[in-house]
Amino acid sequence: MMSDDTQPNDETRADEAEAASPAELSEDNGVEALTAENAELRDRLLRTVAEMENLRKRTEREISDTRTYAIAGFARDMLTATDSLARALMVLPAETRETAEGTLKSLIDGIQMTEREMQRLLAKHGVTPIEAEGQKFDPHRHQAMFEVPDPSRPEGTVVQVVQAGFAIGDRVLRPAMVGVAKGGPRGGAEAPAGSQEGVDKNA
Repeated sequence: MMSDDTQPNDETRADEAEAASPAELSEDNGVEALTAENAELRDRLLRTVAEMENLRKRTEREISDTRTYAIAGFARDMLTATDSLARALMVLPAETRETAEGTLKSLIDGIQMTEREMQRLLAKHGVTPIEAEGQKFDPHRHQAMFEVPDPSRPEGTVVQVVQAGFAIGDRVLRPAMVGVAKGGPRGGAEAPAGSQEGVDKNA
């Protein structure tokens, strides 16, 4: 009798266990879905944060570039004016400039002071002269006007500066106009490939 009563109870518990299995399975699937969704949301968040950081850096760089290069056009005009002052002084022989007196001396001093002040203001805003004489010819920073036969200097070396060049930041405002050595040894100062392009050999 006891065994007969027990058998239905065992079957009932087995049926209950089987009935609970789909619910437990559904709960497991729900946890997995939530975990996957959480991982996807976290990935999206990290991507958004990275994009915002890149945008911030790019904006800062653009603002910095704008500040640095905004005066480029004005700086070129200032360089032209500075050149005019220098040429005005060069009209006078060196001896006259050194021995001038009275009104002429005051005029010369005034022009020199104005030229220096303009150069100071250009430097204040990041405009700097380009190194040229004695340097290896760089077609990005120098403009070759003529060649100078000089076997004692490495070929491609800048040996004369006709007009000073200037840069603002890492950009060239005006290349230096130069004379380049020709006929010397091709050492470390060898002119870059294509550097002879634009060289006026008849100058």
